[in-house]
Amino acid sequence: MKYSTQMEAAKHGFVTEEMKIVAEKENVSCDYLLEKIACGEIVIPKNKNHKSISPEGIGTGLRTKINVNLGISKDLNDIDMEMKKVDMALSMGAESIMDLSNYGKTQEFRKKLIERSTAMIGTVPMYDAVGFLDKGLSYIKPKEFLEVVRNHAENGVDFVTIHAGINRANAEIFMRNRRVNEIVSRGGSLLFGWMKMNDRENPFYEYYDELLDICREYDVTLSLGDSLRPGGIHDATDPSQISELITLGELTKKAWEKDVQVIIEGPGHVPIG
Repeated sequence: MKYSTQMEAAKHGFVTEEMKIVAEKENVSCDYLLEKIACGEIVIPKNKNHKSISPEGIGTGLRTKINVNLGISKDLNDIDMEMKKVDMALSMGAESIMDLSNYGKTQEFRKKLIERSTAMIGTVPMYDAVGFLDKGLSYIKPKEFLEVVRNHAENGVDFVTIHAGINRANAEIFMRNRRVNEIVSRGGSLLFGWMKMNDRENPFYEYYDELLDICREYDVTLSLGDSLRPGGIHDATDPSQISELITLGELTKKAWEKDVQVIIEGPGHVPIG
């Protein structure tokens, strides 16, 4: 069967090679994976261009996966050091590596990482936007954010964190219900700032269908970021957080309509109050 994503294959009852590998690793049946992937309860993040990966499943009934965060920044821009961290993470059995690079030769590092890593690779394209596009945040045009996502997808990234839930409506709810710790999500705060400076809708929300087309083309799993998660117990379960969670649910259903696999981040770094 010709398929674009693991979810599309599962909906048609087709067992992919990745599903066979995950079933053996997890000691579950392929039928179980077909059912859960088709309904969105399990994802197998595996970009078509990530050739070195050993596929893993995430979701209902599967083992908890270990993720390692690393990457180059203005404070510490040392690709060789980060690659040593990658080797250490892989040697210790990490199943996922999140490249949070935001400065320097990010694409050079990302390509080396993807070529080397048997673990799934995730990124936050929003972190890379200013450096990749070589312009100040306020000067980035809406669809240029999608160019960054496409670049990451072409490079072979298996999942991308996209803060699509902080749309104008939810930003207004936040402004009416101020917090002790305000917006603690870096990606969320960057997008909130861009929206305010340009008086525009969140580009990832406005052009969500085009974002899904990119994810479907490369079978990139969409990790919907919780921009309005609380940064302290005082702010937990406030109107901003709940409004965004509802939006993320709506965006998830739209992604499933295009057979795009989805992870929803959250509900935050602190207990729900």
